[in-house]
Amino acid sequence: MNTAASPSLASNRPDLSAFWMPFTANRQFKLDPRLIVSAKGMYYTTEDGREILDGSAGLWCVNAGHGRAEIANAVQQQLLTLDYAPSFQMGHPLPFQLATEIAKLTPPGLDRVFFTNSGSESVDTALKIALAYHRARGEGQRTRFVGRERGYHGVGFGGISVGGLVNNRRTFVTLPGVDHLPHTHEPKRNAFQRGQPEYGAEHADELERIVALHGADTIAAVIVEPVAGSAGVLPPPKGYLERLRTLCDKHGLLLIFDEVITGFGRTGAPFASQYFGVTPDIMTLAKGLTNASVPMGAVAARREIHDTLMTGAPGAIELFHGFTYSGHPVASAAALATLGIYEREKLLTRAATLSPTWEAGLHAFRGRRHVTDVRNLGLMGAIDLAPRDGAPGVRGYETMVKCFQTGALVRTTGDTIAVSPPLIIREDEIARLFEVLGAAIDSLD
Repeated sequence: MNTAASPSLASNRPDLSAFWMPFTANRQFKLDPRLIVSAKGMYYTTEDGREILDGSAGLWCVNAGHGRAEIANAVQQQLLTLDYAPSFQMGHPLPFQLATEIAKLTPPGLDRVFFTNSGSESVDTALKIALAYHRARGEGQRTRFVGRERGYHGVGFGGISVGGLVNNRRTFVTLPGVDHLPHTHEPKRNAFQRGQPEYGAEHADELERIVALHGADTIAAVIVEPVAGSAGVLPPPKGYLERLRTLCDKHGLLLIFDEVITGFGRTGAPFASQYFGVTPDIMTLAKGLTNASVPMGAVAARREIHDTLMTGAPGAIELFHGFTYSGHPVASAAALATLGIYEREKLLTRAATLSPTWEAGLHAFRGRRHVTDVRNLGLMGAIDLAPRDGAPGVRGYETMVKCFQTGALVRTTGDTIAVSPPLIIREDEIARLFEVLGAAIDSLD
C-alpha cells in the first residue's frame, strides 16, 4: 500500500522535514513514509491501523516484546521518585543493584560493570578501559587495536575505526593504529550451513601476522562480535573464537566481545560467550539490557582489569571517563524490570528451544528464486539474495518494503535480509513471518 497520496493520512502526519533520520535514505523515505504509531507484544501498528509482525525485535533490541507493563510501571515510579542523580562523585542505589544483577548473568569473572547509554558508547568505553589497563600495568605502549573486516561496533570514532563496514569508515576520519582481521564469510565453502560454519577457523591465525608486523607489546586488544550482526548474521566458524582466545592469551592481548546484539538471550544463552564457551576479558552490552525502553549500555570487565586500575592516591579518579547519564535512575529501573522479565519467563534460554523450528523455516528458503545463501544461529537468521544487475541492494530494499506492506518487519543489509524477532515469538508466528517473507521474495523481478 502506498500511503503517500492518502489525504486523510497525510493530514494527520507531523511535518517530516525537520527530523534528519539516522541510517536512512531521507529523501526516499519522506516521499513514501512508513510510520509506526504503537506496539504491543509481537506486533507494531502502523498509522493506517495495520498490524506488523516484528521480525527484527525493533533493531535487535526488543527481546521481551513490546509494551511490557512491568517496565513502564518501573519507569513511571522511578520518574516520580528520583528522575535524575549525578554519578560523578555521587551515587544512588539502582546502578549498584543493577550491576550486581548483571554480574550474576555474565561469564564468571566478568563482574565489574561500567554503564553507558548505547552500544557505541560501550565500545568506545571498552577500548579506553583496555588502554588504561595496560598503562596501569606499566605497558602504556600497548595502544594498537585489532578489529575485523565486516565488523560493526557502533558509530563513535573508536567504533568505526575498529569496525570493518566500508560505508561507516569511508566518510569519516578513523583512528590510527588499527588493524583488521579478515572476515570469516566464505559462501563458496559454507553456503547454507546450519549454525556454525565448518570451515574458516584458520582466519583467526591472521592475528599472528599482525603481531609479527607490529610486535605484541604494541597491541592492546582484539575486538570482534561473536556473531557479526549488522554485516548479515555471520556465525563464527567452528573453533574460530577459541583460536582467538588462545592467541590473545599467548601474546598478552585483551579479547573484547561486542555483545550489543548477541547479549540477553539472542543465541539461546544469556550471552554468546556462554553459548560458544569462550570467555572474553571485556564485553560490551546494550540493546536488550532495557528491552529498548530507555537507552542504556554497559561494559562488563574482568575483576582483575578493574582491580588493576584501583591504584594511586585514595582520592584519585582511577578511570577518567564517564557520561552525564551513566547509571541513569530511570534507565536502571527499566533494566532491572527487564531482567526480572527475562528471569521469570526464562527468555534468556528460550531461543534454544525455538531454534530448531527457526532453523527449519529459514533453510526452507534454499532453492527459492534469487536466494543464494541462508545462515542461522539461535534466533538470528539471514537470507542472501542475488543482486539485480547494475542495482545492488535494490532487491533487499524491495523485500523489506514489500514485507512491511504485507505485515512483517525485517531488516536489510544490502541484498541480505536479516531476521531476529523478540524472544517471545511463538512457532505459529515464526511460520507467519517466513510466509510473508517468502511471498515478498517471490514477488521480486
